[in-house]
Amino acid sequence: MSHAQFAILGAGAIGSILGAHLARAGHSVAMLVRERRARQIDADGLRIKGLVNFSTPVRTITHPQDLRSADVLVVTTKAIDTATALEPLRGSDIGCAFSLQNGVMKNEILTATCNRSYILGAQANFSGEMLPSGEVSFTRNINLMLGDLDGTITPRAEEIARTIEASGVRSTAVPNIRSQEWSKFAAWVGLAAAAVTTRLTTWKYLEDPGAALVLVRLIREVGTLASACGVQLNDEAMFPVAAMCKMPETTAMQMVTSIGAEFHKNSPTHRLSTLQDLEAGRALELDETMGYAVRLAEQHDLDLPLLEASYLLARAIDRNR
Repeated sequence: MSHAQFAILGAGAIGSILGAHLARAGHSVAMLVRERRARQIDADGLRIKGLVNFSTPVRTITHPQDLRSADVLVVTTKAIDTATALEPLRGSDIGCAFSLQNGVMKNEILTATCNRSYILGAQANFSGEMLPSGEVSFTRNINLMLGDLDGTITPRAEEIARTIEASGVRSTAVPNIRSQEWSKFAAWVGLAAAAVTTRLTTWKYLEDPGAALVLVRLIREVGTLASACGVQLNDEAMFPVAAMCKMPETTAMQMVTSIGAEFHKNSPTHRLSTLQDLEAGRALELDETMGYAVRLAEQHDLDLPLLEASYLLARAIDRNR
């Protein structure tokens, strides 16, 4: 039985980057991982390359029920079967929990499963890629936003954000976390649809005018859904999605292609995690992301044909990968 300041469920790219930085900064970190990944970490530590280059030893736990308590639980696994993955932790004393998973369904699952914990909203705008060697390529370090789901910022959220920021992963506490999560989700839906269908590195489909047009239209459909759910998008995500929902289509397309040029220059090898999963033969988290949005649209009696078509097409690709 054990305690950790930070317990991180999952040691893929995002979990490894966060866990390695926190451990290097001297914090007590426990990585809740499967046995194969635990053997890698136990032998070589968490190894980060790219924006920074270092390795650090980190404690691993392969049976989550062995975690007695944690000040902060961070969920970084894929959204598939999250409730099942969290179930062994029901007996653990978790002070605070937040999820860095894609989509906006994640907070509902956390609240239902970790009902005694203090749940924060979170939006991760940093990325990397797990390499076959077990190293993680750290490619983007923009911001990890944290905030209370009621739209406020508590001292605890500020303290956690400061701790993560000081470790080397950029992080801030924000008052409008639901807006941040939905804004990222609007961009992610377009990116995921383009990545899965084209199977190109990010900059290539962003610079393509046809793919850019599809991406813009998907963002607008998710914006319609967010409005129906009482959430106002903002311009602080990877794309200025609020503005893109209002400006002429051609202007929004030009904005996407210009962002593609930035990726081409600054992150030429960046691939969306969804594409990484597809090419590695891993199941895609579609029902928990695009599928959840389709189901929400049905509940609100909204006709969002491109969103539904993209979801169905991605599911077909996933089934036959």
